[in-house]
Amino acid sequence: MNLQSHIILFVVNAPEFFISHRLPLAVAAQKAGFEVHVVTADGSEVQTIKSQGFTHHVVPFARSGQNPLNELSTLFTLVRLFRRLKPSLVHLITIKPVLYGGIAARLTGIDSVVSAVSGLGTVFLASSLTARIRRTLVTQLYRSAFKHDRLAVIFQNPDDRDSLLKLKALKIEQARMIRGSGVALVDYPFEPEPEGKSVVVMAARLLRDKGVIEFVGAAKLLKERGVPVVFRLIGSPDSGNPTSVTQSELDQWAADGNVELLGYRKDIAAQYSAANIVCLPSYREGLPKSLVEAAACGRAVVTTDVPGCRDAITPNVTGLLVDVKNSIALADAIQKLVDNSSLRKRLGRAGRSLAEEAFAIDEIVDQHMGIYLELLEP
Repeated sequence: MNLQSHIILFVVNAPEFFISHRLPLAVAAQKAGFEVHVVTADGSEVQTIKSQGFTHHVVPFARSGQNPLNELSTLFTLVRLFRRLKPSLVHLITIKPVLYGGIAARLTGIDSVVSAVSGLGTVFLASSLTARIRRTLVTQLYRSAFKHDRLAVIFQNPDDRDSLLKLKALKIEQARMIRGSGVALVDYPFEPEPEGKSVVVMAARLLRDKGVIEFVGAAKLLKERGVPVVFRLIGSPDSGNPTSVTQSELDQWAADGNVELLGYRKDIAAQYSAANIVCLPSYREGLPKSLVEAAACGRAVVTTDVPGCRDAITPNVTGLLVDVKNSIALADAIQKLVDNSSLRKRLGRAGRSLAEEAFAIDEIVDQHMGIYLELLEP
């Protein structure tokens, strides 16, 4: 198929997320002949996007989404942009682009739509009355956003897919399964573990839903037990997210001295190479890129038995699963790996094999390109 006349439009809320999770896919689409356009909110990584030869458009995706007028403004901005560009295919990534972009594509007659559901978000976790009302509204938005004749909805784990099928938000034939965003194996080499005291690292946005509180709690428990282990927390708060940890909490953790706070870092491969164990005690994920990168680096993983996290490992082969929201179980699993270096290293080696088999970026890109060509077939 000649793709020279086709515009593909990637829509994602934040430019840094596009760079970290979808850049190789956009580069491959450009090489295949697509004219690539990218829609994100404004941010420091916009220039990086432009430097790749992509056309960038700013749409103000609000992080918190509490103001209905702002949300409607975002929707109408997308409608105007879609109507002007007339892309052959739109690839919608993360929750707001999927919902608003899907509706905008319907209103403007876009033929082919790819929606990437990389997690259903906190609205499907909370149980308060307000959360239930919001969940009902979001479910209706999903149903509206997925009413397309040529639609592929990409899921990273079967639980998210089954949740939306149960809500009758889409049809089974529209669903596709791709395990995560992939990893460039050359950028995440498998290095030998460092010698000395074991290091366990968690890299994530500092949100309660990521299990940050449980991670800090496990560090405190193991210090009290006298276990020789260093805990490192990589990431920064997200002021636009209602579950973000506060600066006062960070100050208290720094004062307690149970966890080393490294802040936001880009050198995740180096940080994993300098560690022995990677931990993510999240409450729910799509398929966490941090655990894919940990596997590539050959590091044993401790994570929670929840959708997304359990799909990123092979239980008891590449990592250990623990109950969610349980600092004691988390501490016990980490201590098990600290005490048993042969088990830890065996899990790490198996993780690298899993990354080579399932998470290599070339394979992930090929799966996406196959979906594009399928939707664009006359």
